[in-house]
Amino acid sequence: MDCLETQTAGADGKAVMEQPVDVTIVIVSYNVRQYVRQCLESIERVRCKHSLQVIVVDNASHDGTIEQLLPQFRWVEFIALRDNIGFGRANNLGIEQARGRYTLILNPDTILSEDTIEAMMRYMDTHPEVGICGCKVLNADGTFQEQCRRGFPTPWAAFSKLFGLQTLFPRSPLFAQYNQSFRSPDETYYVDAVIGAFMFCRTEQLRAIGGFDPDYFMYGEDLDLCYRMAKAGYRTAYVPMSSIVHFKGESTRRSRINDVRVFYEAMVTFARKHYGSKRWFLLLLQFAIRVRELIAHLAQYRQGMLLLLADVALANAMLLIATTIRFGEPFGFQSYAYPIVFVVLSAVVIVCMIAVGEYFEFSYRVRNVVMGYMAAFFVLSSLTYYWKEYAFSRGVVLMTVGLSMIGSGTVRFVLRYRQRGYAQSTQRRVLVVGTTDAASEILHAMALHGAPIAVVGIVAVEPTTDETFAGFPIVGHWGYIERLVEQHAVSEVIITDRTIPRSDVIGTLAALAPRRVRFFFAYDDVELHAQRIIADVGARRLELPPLLRLRYRLLKRLTDLLVAIVVLLLGWVVLILKRRSIQAWLKRWWSVLVGRRTIVGLHPSGNSHYAGIREGLVSLPMLVPEQLRTDALIERLNEYYVTEYSPSLDLEILVRSIHRRTLER
Repeated sequence: MDCLETQTAGADGKAVMEQPVDVTIVIVSYNVRQYVRQCLESIERVRCKHSLQVIVVDNASHDGTIEQLLPQFRWVEFIALRDNIGFGRANNLGIEQARGRYTLILNPDTILSEDTIEAMMRYMDTHPEVGICGCKVLNADGTFQEQCRRGFPTPWAAFSKLFGLQTLFPRSPLFAQYNQSFRSPDETYYVDAVIGAFMFCRTEQLRAIGGFDPDYFMYGEDLDLCYRMAKAGYRTAYVPMSSIVHFKGESTRRSRINDVRVFYEAMVTFARKHYGSKRWFLLLLQFAIRVRELIAHLAQYRQGMLLLLADVALANAMLLIATTIRFGEPFGFQSYAYPIVFVVLSAVVIVCMIAVGEYFEFSYRVRNVVMGYMAAFFVLSSLTYYWKEYAFSRGVVLMTVGLSMIGSGTVRFVLRYRQRGYAQSTQRRVLVVGTTDAASEILHAMALHGAPIAVVGIVAVEPTTDETFAGFPIVGHWGYIERLVEQHAVSEVIITDRTIPRSDVIGTLAALAPRRVRFFFAYDDVELHAQRIIADVGARRLELPPLLRLRYRLLKRLTDLLVAIVVLLLGWVVLILKRRSIQAWLKRWWSVLVGRRTIVGLHPSGNSHYAGIREGLVSLPMLVPEQLRTDALIERLNEYYVTEYSPSLDLEILVRSIHRRTLER
């Protein structure tokens, strides 16, 4: 008899067997159909050796997981959920239906070895003191995953991990308590916890402690489970007699979850639950989380920061060269001028370059360098009229600015050369968005013209069960574009579908701006656009909208602060004289002062969302009579405001709004 005859379970989970089961395998999936398939295939190879019950709990996937896999794996019990209820709660549903002596909590992005289940059963049968055990877990490249045996995040262990001591001293028992990297990966020993991707548990004890804690959505629930198992009197063991492959993080890559934040927030939840008496520890953890998030955020701008530092270094170096040429020595000014001249020069260069759009708008333009240094020359020359004691030589200022302009311009030229993909070592990796005729045509045109571009896949606009389009794999849908760009190291995105809201495109462009991903449109005239994209000259490329650029946002915020302060200091006098309510007025302007709203901004809309752009006390749609303001009109006017923003537009909207209110009165 083959495996299907010896063990059959209804796909709906109702046709179950009466014979005893050795192991129940519970798999929670979320938009990882391909990984679930290969995981089940690895299980299928050993079904003849053991009495198994396999339960797949699907967390409301929209990639056709159940529809596609149910016909192929009739022996699997599928549980389809309407909502994504999280890893722990979904596993608990499977644990409730488990009939095996042992329950294996298994990630869908894993592949079992042929001897894994047998090795775990043999160990557990001979070690009754163990409630949970885990095996050796390998990455897809064969390297060892440190997280498969860990210590609890005690105050010291958490401190060492959060502040990098564990990374600096990975072989130290003192600093590497969390990942246990000082221990051999090839020896069996007791540990505090094993990874949630593979947890081989005694079903009776697993149920006795209540399964996973539903307070954890993702991450941390495996630590918590091992902690509660230890409190119940059972040990957790690391057993490297067998190994599995774990394609780490595939579910989170297919979601918009901030997995770094969720991980550390889970650590806070664990600490609050099990170390709640140590309030100082919770405060330290929360502080460390914010620091790590800040570092991660700054890391997105590392190239801009490096460019800023390079410009500052160049400007100061050129000042020394210019001073040497003029006075015969690098420090030829009066002694009181140092280090003030370096500080002032650096500050002026930074401010002027930011004002013309450098560093944080994710582009390299020689034109900006020229404009920035011209502005810097004007400012530096003007300063000497007010501080005569520093008017040593305008010739030095001119030489410094000229040489710095040449140096910074050269740096931009080289970076832009590499960014455009002209360098042989740089490959342009592209995602094509849309399964349209235009997408098919542009793929054909790029192939026909021998484009130096690697198309890594197709992004569908909506969830689909299709796996390919025009011979290329469908790697996901638009809802996960940010994750897909990160996962596939994409440098360019070509949008071929008009149905994607422009606000979504702009929001995505802003989110991906630190990665310098270029967006192109190719709705029509596909042949022409294909040639332009290949040449990267004159293509219909979407630039970062003005209102999402740092210089405009800083200017807008500064204006809000100044006006709000003046209004709050003086405006209440006018209200009292006119005998009007102060409360609503105060609330409105206070929201501007603290940054929740802006003076001129977006109009509230349920259709358009622009991350980081605030609603305004006044907006462009407010200039339209209320009875004519449809949702579609508000969306279009909001989009116009974001994409065509300028300080003069704010002023025009404000003046027209005041004029309109005056006429209404």
